Amino acid sequence: MTSDIRLILYALVAVIALIVLIARVKLHPFIALIVVSLAVGAGAGMQPLAAVKAFQDGVGNTLGFIAIVVGLGTMLGKIMAESGAATRIATTLIELFGERRVHWAIMMVGVIIGIPVFFQVGFVLLVPLVFTIARRTGLSLIKIGIPLVAGLSVVHGMLPPHPAAMLAVTAYNADVGRTILYGLLVGIPTAALAGPIFASWISPRIVLAGVNPLAAQLEGESVREGPSFAMSLSTVLIPVILMVLSSAADFALDATSSVRTLLHFIGQPVVALLIALLFSFWSLGRARRFTRIQLLAFCNECLGPIAGILLVIGAGGGFNQVLISSGVGGAIAHVALGSHVSPLLLAWAVAALIRVATGSATVAMTTAAGIVAPIAASLPGTNAELLVLATGAGALILSHVNDAGFWLIKEFFNMTVPQTLKTWTVAETIIGVAGLAFTLLLSLAL
Repeated sequence: MTSDIRLILYALVAVIALIVLIARVKLHPFIALIVVSLAVGAGAGMQPLAAVKAFQDGVGNTLGFIAIVVGLGTMLGKIMAESGAATRIATTLIELFGERRVHWAIMMVGVIIGIPVFFQVGFVLLVPLVFTIARRTGLSLIKIGIPLVAGLSVVHGMLPPHPAAMLAVTAYNADVGRTILYGLLVGIPTAALAGPIFASWISPRIVLAGVNPLAAQLEGESVREGPSFAMSLSTVLIPVILMVLSSAADFALDATSSVRTLLHFIGQPVVALLIALLFSFWSLGRARRFTRIQLLAFCNECLGPIAGILLVIGAGGGFNQVLISSGVGGAIAHVALGSHVSPLLLAWAVAALIRVATGSATVAMTTAAGIVAPIAASLPGTNAELLVLATGAGALILSHVNDAGFWLIKEFFNMTVPQTLKTWTVAETIIGVAGLAFTLLLSLAL
């Protein structure tokens, strides 16, 4: 057995152990990632202290960037929720699309609102609107709700500044602006297939219980005050616009241009999100006459729930660093180069396997990026931005009973387990497969 094969077997055993610890033993992913990382280092021949040091470095390097992005993005999402900006965007788009196309409108709402907020936050924020629309139009919750979660899910898995996507961007050394642009090109048709198109077909085939206790409590009312649609939309899109402009400057401006330097500065994810957040204090806070004390309270309240997410992401970064420092990453790269496996397909497959086994899109995307990154680095011409999208698509596939999102959708829509499998699980699988297909198509055009 060659040293490369031996190291790859260690990595395979590590991934299986990670899956078992999370899915079977019910160990917290943060703890499981630490245990597996140190075990991989020892098995690969690293000195114990070197393995610990590699893990610590990986956590620090990952969270040094991701923690700032997640914190700023969460604060922006909180201000949008409290000011009514999210509801304003949703109701305005629905009015523009009309009742017959309301399921398309709610998909776009999910895509837009999902940019600065986590999937769970966006869902809880917008599900009252789904209940309200269903009651007023007489349409099925499935026809309205599946497009919403499809839009939120696609953005959550594929687009920065979401933490797992940002971690993949860092691991693959991808450009943030181009990743966002390509992510929208791939994500919108993917969300359309999994959302409005699939929902229109499946909704007549699913009969929900007549009474939904949550719907009666959470139905929203019309927005009577708060920021305008234009102000709300422009605020949430500021980070996206700044990051895309930063990437466009590389093509449109000379390398010595001071404007290009400025655009690169304000287009950095940390700076772009900071600008959007500070602007939201004025643009959204002023409309609701929030005081400085209230704004401070909103920022404090939203940081607590993200602690667990950050720990898992940081541990995932530590695991990646151990794989690299132990030589496992290089061994995988050597074998993959000899087998001529497409990095896009490899990234998707690894992420999909971990997603199905653990139920966590974040763990799947984090682990897959760490395994595939050395391979991508050794293959000239590999498109780093498309690798992010392929990894994200694989990390979203086949949500089932080991995924917290599965139970969130089931309970809010008052579905049975079989009904949730036929709707939410199938929608997520469509996202995983269609996301890969559109990514491969885009790779032919680049």
